[in-house]
Amino acid sequence: MSLNKSLVFALLGLLATAGVSEAERVRFDNYRLYQANAENAEQLAVLKQLEGSSDSIMFLDGVHIVGADVQMVVAPHKVPDVLEILGKAEIKYVLHSKDFQKSMDEIDEKVAIKGRAADYNWAQYYELDDTYNWMVSLAKKYPHVVTLIEGGKTYEGRSILGVKISKSLSEKPGIFLEAGIHAREWIAPAAATFIINQLLTSNLESVKDLADNYNWYIFPHANPDGYVFTHTTNRMWRKTRTPYGSCFGVDPNRNWGFHWNEVGASSDPCSDTYAGPSAFSEIETLSLSNYIASIKDEIQLYISFHAYSQYLLYPYGHTGDLPDNVKDFQQVFDASIAAVSQRYNTQYTGGNIYDAIYPAAGASVDWVYGTQDVRMSFCYELRPSSKSVLIGFKLPAEQIIPASEEVLDSITAMVGEVKKLGYFN
Repeated sequence: MSLNKSLVFALLGLLATAGVSEAERVRFDNYRLYQANAENAEQLAVLKQLEGSSDSIMFLDGVHIVGADVQMVVAPHKVPDVLEILGKAEIKYVLHSKDFQKSMDEIDEKVAIKGRAADYNWAQYYELDDTYNWMVSLAKKYPHVVTLIEGGKTYEGRSILGVKISKSLSEKPGIFLEAGIHAREWIAPAAATFIINQLLTSNLESVKDLADNYNWYIFPHANPDGYVFTHTTNRMWRKTRTPYGSCFGVDPNRNWGFHWNEVGASSDPCSDTYAGPSAFSEIETLSLSNYIASIKDEIQLYISFHAYSQYLLYPYGHTGDLPDNVKDFQQVFDASIAAVSQRYNTQYTGGNIYDAIYPAAGASVDWVYGTQDVRMSFCYELRPSSKSVLIGFKLPAEQIIPASEEVLDSITAMVGEVKKLGYFN
């Protein structure tokens, strides 16, 4: 829904206070970062048992598939137990860092001083309130182009705030961009806001074409509570913040109601890939899905931003069976990954989710494609590459602009190819 001025101010008051409590910041001093690889089903079962078994063992990757590298962060007092378990199961592993906190501290993310929304730029990362204040300022600056929209609510009472960018009242195809559903993937919302700014200010003809001829619905933060928590308490937090027993949160990209929890998700509330007690158990996914359903006839292309690994992905995640229009997906995919490499020679790969990365049911892109008849639905896993284990989710701030520029190049090519195939007609 669109937001009027009185509601905007009420919203901003709520933003400042919702879910705020002073909590001790989680640190990972002397925690070890290991990379393990299960070579058979028995070894995979051992890793699955470890996942969620203790809050002193944090998996940075889902444990879903034989042969895939899995990163795990282990507290000092748990190291002997974990190594004994890996040794008995003959699971191969590599030590990547003896001090995970030190490795993270060496990466300069440059978080802006709070309250600097007036100087909003892409040389640094921003906290939620500053991004929301910047979005509100855009609606004031471009009143006939930018409309504030609310995609839903969060468990802690925040708004899932977005912008609709439309340069005329005439009917136009629609493109939906969702980012930040996994809280720790800071580059995703940063790239989304970069694209908002480019659509409003760029003089490039290719970008002006995107702004002039399409309606854009952009939500930089699909998981606001989780994102706030990454700033206040735990930089590596991924999930929502709903309490489930002694643990918190659901993986919001395993919670959508399409083949929910069939594969590539966990039923353990302490796991980072916990699918929730039921599909759409989270107010975030439920309310955002209701918003999408309300405008589904207005959108023909859905894009989701994640990080990291430099992938471009399309349905499905729950099965290796391919979409009926897979040839069109492959044509758009080829054009998009060719374009992403043009500026900085950044190499992306990908394909259908199930085969390109791992089985993962209950994702937003699958739900949109499978239930809302949006026939073009893609997920970008942004910088860094999958080989950049020690950078991972903490992409240096100096890479925000190049990472965003190249993905906008890719989206420009994507839109052109989708148009060529007639999906915008």
